[in-house]
Amino acid sequence: MKDELEVIMKSGEPGIAKFVVRGRINATNASTLEDKLEDSIQAGTINILLNMSQVDYLSSSGIRIILKIYKELNELGGKFNIEFPSEHVKNVLGLVALDKMLIK
Repeated sequence: MKDELEVIMKSGEPGIAKFVVRGRINATNASTLEDKLEDSIQAGTINILLNMSQVDYLSSSGIRIILKIYKELNELGGKFNIEFPSEHVKNVLGLVALDKMLIK
């Protein structure tokens, strides 16, 4: 199985960084997602929207990073949401009771 992950920043509304995430988020590559999101925050973005429609696997490592970024943005007065989650992402976030908090 391939452990490929692609995180692409898309232009969005002013003050909002929109990312499209594709592939599998696991312990091996979750740092890729974390690095891209942290870079965006360091550049001054306090609102992040993740399109996770093309994510076919989300591990606990990915959930940890999502929660870390959510908390960081919340403390900065910003927002973090997931839009268009794949069925897998919806199911995993539902199992850990984070779906209502994170999915827009």
